[in-house]
Amino acid sequence: MSLRWEEVVVDCRDQVALSRWWIEVLGWEVVDADEDETELRNPEGGATILFANVPEAKTVKNRIHLDFVPDDQDAEVARLLALGASRVDVGQGDESWVVLADPEGNEFCILSAR
Repeated sequence: MSLRWEEVVVDCRDQVALSRWWIEVLGWEVVDADEDETELRNPEGGATILFANVPEAKTVKNRIHLDFVPDDQDAEVARLLALGASRVDVGQGDESWVVLADPEGNEFCILSAR
């Protein structure tokens, strides 16, 4: 038996706007889209992110989130804030990572450079 990770699905109110934001953030490309969903993939391959329209807005902290490792954490956080991300306090305290949210409030972390 084998199991392969295919995609992460992000529920959102406006999949077109949110997927465009993540394209700007990650430099990924659209591999499939229709009026309800947009799927993005890293040009180098791997699992995808599927943005799917849902009628309700996000109301609580994510139970799963994405972590990213930049070359320069401060510069990357500044870039993402300039693109429309916001800082989020999920009770992380004084940690080495920075918690941000995309324009629809989905949390993600920018870890310290490795």
